[in-house]
Amino acid sequence: MAEATCDIGLIGLAVMGQNLVLNMNDHGFKVAVFNRTVSKVDDFLADEAKGTQVVGAHSAEELCGLLKTPRRVMIMVKAGDVVDQTIEHVLPYLEKGDIIIDGGNSLFTDSNRRTKDLAEKGILFIGTGVSGGEEGARFGPSIMPGGNPEAWPHVKDIFQAIAAKVEDGTPCCDWVGEAGAGHYVKMVHNGIEYGDIQLIGEAYQLLKDALGLSADEFAALFTEWNKGELDSYLIEISATIFAKKDEDGTPLLDKILDTAGQKGTGKWTAISALDLGMPVTLIGESVFARCLSAIKDERVAASKVLQGPRAPKAGSSNYGGDKAEFIENVRRALYCSKMISYAQGYMLLRAAEKEQGWHLNMGGIALMWRGGCIIRSVFLGDIKKAFDKDPGLQNLLMDEFFSGALNKYQAGWRKAIIAAIETGIPTPAFSTALAFFDGYRTERLPANLLQAQRDFFGAHTYERVDKPRGEFFHTNWTGRGGRVSSSTYNA
Repeated sequence: MAEATCDIGLIGLAVMGQNLVLNMNDHGFKVAVFNRTVSKVDDFLADEAKGTQVVGAHSAEELCGLLKTPRRVMIMVKAGDVVDQTIEHVLPYLEKGDIIIDGGNSLFTDSNRRTKDLAEKGILFIGTGVSGGEEGARFGPSIMPGGNPEAWPHVKDIFQAIAAKVEDGTPCCDWVGEAGAGHYVKMVHNGIEYGDIQLIGEAYQLLKDALGLSADEFAALFTEWNKGELDSYLIEISATIFAKKDEDGTPLLDKILDTAGQKGTGKWTAISALDLGMPVTLIGESVFARCLSAIKDERVAASKVLQGPRAPKAGSSNYGGDKAEFIENVRRALYCSKMISYAQGYMLLRAAEKEQGWHLNMGGIALMWRGGCIIRSVFLGDIKKAFDKDPGLQNLLMDEFFSGALNKYQAGWRKAIIAAIETGIPTPAFSTALAFFDGYRTERLPANLLQAQRDFFGAHTYERVDKPRGEFFHTNWTGRGGRVSSSTYNA
């Protein structure tokens, strides 16, 4: 039997798995690999892993036999039942104190369950988010581990070595929290990613349809934007996308069909927000915007029937004002809306932390997102500073950096949305972000009328401004109703 000389084992040699293995190898860790389709192991060793110290295994038993104790087995397979099947497959060859790591995009409730079930068998479980796509996995991803805290010291060196690093060398990886906390934070990351992508898309459509900007003008503009407050991975890659030409010399972007796909993590974030009663409106709108894009045939038919403001001819401007001012207003709308999205994401993390009994390091999460991942941006450094200053900060919008920027830029944000309305250009994420901002800063909302209506038709009761909170009242609004009131619940 082969000697147990490997530091970690990895099961699942799709692109992410392969790149993580090569990354670990680059950092001096000896990795054993196994794949359900065993031929993939030999193909990987003969090709991508040729010349490395990666060791191939042709069974789960052989893989576990190659590992030093405590054994560390990382699973990189599709989320859902396949993860459970893979765990069951490898369990017979593990001993008490060994570690199983799920690095896929698993639902956090599954990671909650797996942490508990495996602990009862003496096995330590980690559910970790890994962000950054193929390139991140290969050269430095953002890694968000949660699960059984006892497992963290045994994987910390490997994870922090292969993770992306920020300017001072700090790794974009730290312990997130108990049970499914790591996968929950990755889910919120992906939800924020949905929001960022939708916001950039709205800025693009607004400038394209209202000003008639060309792809080359967009490439130059986004390159410029990436040098300032919007400096981020998604702005950077957008500039590259705008510049890319098809074989016939025309912009490739113009040839791409406008129907968006999704894998579900944005939807999970929106569902969790509804479950926790948190107004994470921007991510919700971003998910629905993808759904709307997917009904392309209906939109094409509707475009011939439903009228709006007259669209400009291709390449011409539909905006009569100052072009540079308009572009700056759109930039400000993008920046302010992004602030709202992150604030909402952190509201959700706070609510989940409370409900699940986790202990999340909010500033640490911002640091993990600073590099390696899809939403990495300079902006996250400001979030880290806000939580360093006040670890108990209830909402990012109450930090002076964020409140200052929103107060300063909101006029331009409003003008951009007004222009969108006047030209008939949809901006659901810009608009819902502003609606949230205005709602959050409003001392008295019309929910008093809402509560009166609920009490009128369903005897749902209400509280009064002149009585202590927690006292509920019912009114016989017509003189014909009874005095019995309904019970209530809080979302």
